[in-house]
Amino acid sequence: MSRVVVRAVAASWPAPVVVEVADFGADPTGRADSAPAVTAALRHARTLDRPVRIVFSTGTYQLYPEQAETRELYVSNTVGADERYRDKRIGLLVEDMRDVTIDGRGAKLVYHGLQTAFAVIRSTNVTFQGFSFDYAAPKVIDAMVVAAGVTDGHAYRILTIPAGSPYRVNGTHITWLGETSPVTGQPYWSGVDGLEYTQIHDPAAQRTWRGDNPLFTGVASVTDLGNRQIRIDYTSATAPADAGLVYQMRLIEREEPGAFIWESKNVTMRSMNAHYLQTFGIVGQFSEDITIDEVNFAPDPRSGRTTASFADFVQMSGIKGTVTITRSVFDGPHDDPINIHGTYLEVIGRPGPDTLTLAYRHPQTAGFPQFYPGDEVELVDKLTMAPLAGDPLVVTAVDGPSGMDHTKPLTSMTVTFDRPLPSGVEVGGTVAENITYTPSVVISDNVFRNVPTRGVLVTTRKPVLITGNRFEAMSMSSIYISSDAYQWYESGPVADVTIRENSFTRPAGPVIFIEPTNRLIDQAKPVHHNISVQQNTFDIDDVPVVDAKSVGGLDFTANTVRRRDGASHPAYTSPLFVFHGSADIRVAGNRYDKGLNTTVAQDPHEAVGRSES
Repeated sequence: MSRVVVRAVAASWPAPVVVEVADFGADPTGRADSAPAVTAALRHARTLDRPVRIVFSTGTYQLYPEQAETRELYVSNTVGADERYRDKRIGLLVEDMRDVTIDGRGAKLVYHGLQTAFAVIRSTNVTFQGFSFDYAAPKVIDAMVVAAGVTDGHAYRILTIPAGSPYRVNGTHITWLGETSPVTGQPYWSGVDGLEYTQIHDPAAQRTWRGDNPLFTGVASVTDLGNRQIRIDYTSATAPADAGLVYQMRLIEREEPGAFIWESKNVTMRSMNAHYLQTFGIVGQFSEDITIDEVNFAPDPRSGRTTASFADFVQMSGIKGTVTITRSVFDGPHDDPINIHGTYLEVIGRPGPDTLTLAYRHPQTAGFPQFYPGDEVELVDKLTMAPLAGDPLVVTAVDGPSGMDHTKPLTSMTVTFDRPLPSGVEVGGTVAENITYTPSVVISDNVFRNVPTRGVLVTTRKPVLITGNRFEAMSMSSIYISSDAYQWYESGPVADVTIRENSFTRPAGPVIFIEPTNRLIDQAKPVHHNISVQQNTFDIDDVPVVDAKSVGGLDFTANTVRRRDGASHPAYTSPLFVFHGSADIRVAGNRYDKGLNTTVAQDPHEAVGRSES
């Protein structure tokens, strides 16, 4: 199996060589395709074997996929082992390099088609800074209802469609055409009517949620009014009540990561505008020390769009060292803004006393190495989510997928350890986690808004600090801690989490949700430990503040909890705190305002913590 490859270098590096993409023919006027020039500049930089700054001049650069770098790659939480999508096109590729800065100097990169904006593979000390990027034709259609009513006994809607979303009206249907390739003359993608998935955005309320799409139900006719407006008339006479809402529609296959960091160390994104991430977010995979600082994940306000990512913004899968995400804005994703996790692989065979056959169990994740010689592995019982007795095993050999070819099975691997397996290992009943690749996490001073799902998902046994963030109107939990060996197989337990000095406004609840997937709950053997919630402000309606399952040690102290005036809103029925199978709970020193029900829900399976003020 491959590890991070770093070239041998002298103890003292010289000043960076500056490589200007303009010297290779990049066009800052935005008229010509700059992909060949950018590719050539990066290939040249790779030959220099010394620190390098690859710089753009101010301007707009068009980047088409046909002459971008192509690599066979397998990426967590995307299309798994589906061979149709194994080749990825990459706009900016840093591969087998060290000490590299991509400096945009204020440039705007416009990507076309389906391609990964940038990737870092087997490289160290890489920084992306000082540029904006967007896609000419996102694989999401943002259709705004600008008018709705009834004429001649028929309901109607008038939709506006942002530029960059070509379409064709055909009878009672609309075909979305993506964008036409200048090479093939064919659209990069296409779909019909409501596509496969919809979420709804309310610009006035600044809230986004998942829901049904009524735009294409009972259609009598569709008329292209020109100027990117479409009128849909219906067989029904019931006036639509959704004027002003935006229906964000898309297909569901995550063909490419928006950006990709793999087998690399010390990678930074700083001072950037990420206006859209095509088909998925930024994936960090089996790398070390990743920093995201002052990155604006939000639609370009001039585009008329409300979507900034096809799914998650940031997905960290199997990282060690530290993940640091600071001073950034997360606005308009189609899934979770931040998800940091490992991966459980299930035991499917025991070919030897010290050897296991392990398999990926979620169809979106496969094809890349999950273990390297020298890594520590913890075996976990699926029913209880408790580790098996004994110290972690150490990997001595692996036979499995490489992450960059398909010569071996993509969904399974054989792993040999330094000693015989412990008792209790069961085929189908035990999962394995690489605990070497678990990061410390700092998430601070960020803003989360227009999110249809959770704000932050995090499952790592290393210290986690979530502080100084503003969570605005999350449509699910603001912070979610799981550890899942049944559905997503995203590992593992937390042991040191601090949630401090954040503000949570208009949240759906529970605001902080802790729910591992253990089927057997033993209060004496909780999955998660040591969670501290301190000095936060919660402005809520009828939702719990904390719902925690299988936690040993949770402090909720010095927080302010405010519910809106009960005289002008329905009576509140939700308890503020719910604890299942948990122990050592402390709720003390908090301030509560207006209409509160501070009862703790109880049933025979719950451990009830004290509620004090």
